Amino acid sequence: MRHRKKTGPNYNVYGWIFISLAFLLYIIFTIYPAIESLVLAFQSFEGGKYVFAGFRNFKRMFGDGIFLQSLKNTFLYMIIQVPIMLVLALVLATVLNNKSLKLKGFFRTSIFLPCVTSLVAYSILFKMMFSLDGIVNKVLMALGILDAPYQYLQDSTWARAVIIIAMIWRWTGYNVIFYLSALQNIPKETFEAAKVDGANSIQTFFRVTIPQLKPIILLTTIMSTNGTLQLFDETMNITQGGPANSTLTISHYIYNQSFVYAPNFGYASAISYVVVFIMIILAIIQFSVAGKED
Repeated sequence: MRHRKKTGPNYNVYGWIFISLAFLLYIIFTIYPAIESLVLAFQSFEGGKYVFAGFRNFKRMFGDGIFLQSLKNTFLYMIIQVPIMLVLALVLATVLNNKSLKLKGFFRTSIFLPCVTSLVAYSILFKMMFSLDGIVNKVLMALGILDAPYQYLQDSTWARAVIIIAMIWRWTGYNVIFYLSALQNIPKETFEAAKVDGANSIQTFFRVTIPQLKPIILLTTIMSTNGTLQLFDETMNITQGGPANSTLTISHYIYNQSFVYAPNFGYASAISYVVVFIMIILAIIQFSVAGKED
């Protein structure tokens, strides 16, 4: 006797129906622009229309002093700011994870609060603080450290330092949340075993805590590196890339090529894909280093 196969609702079809709109929007606003920008990177605007230019836009970068300066500035921010921020975030997360700490909620909220601040608002705040009549100059003059107000944003070294300080203030709390969550998931037995073996707090931190946080440290390192390579708001709102392009970043230069100078979307797209290539290379290096350490 043959049994009829039971039929029921095709949940697979329903699933595709539910995600179709989101998938369509993803194609329109993500996939399609990415493909178009890649095509545009090999084009140049000539005679009122875009024409194929081969690798001309990419070759131009090697002789573009401003691009090379923006690349240097961006890597400088990444090399200095990212390690300081991640180490500070790890220390703060360890302190906040201490059972004997009182007012944990207050401290956690205070450290995370800068992360929800508008990028434009906090950038303008730092610009005001380090301006000629800002609070930093007023405090230093009141303490007798300065005789006259100093123009921090007109000095290339100090202008970069202000941007780095601003980024550390804004993004440290974001990484603290990742580390704090990871710390709370570490089995307590490992700390108890370390204590029984006679390890002090410093030894426990470096030999027990850090190894178990390795995956989340790798994640935050990659995210912070990618975020720094796309740095824009701070330089745009605090220094406008000055003085003399000493704080200009790659993203800021892409913006200038697209909307400030005579529009050159082909060249701007080529620079954008160079940034993507750099991100991929750095991610591969970071994964490789993490893998070798295992």
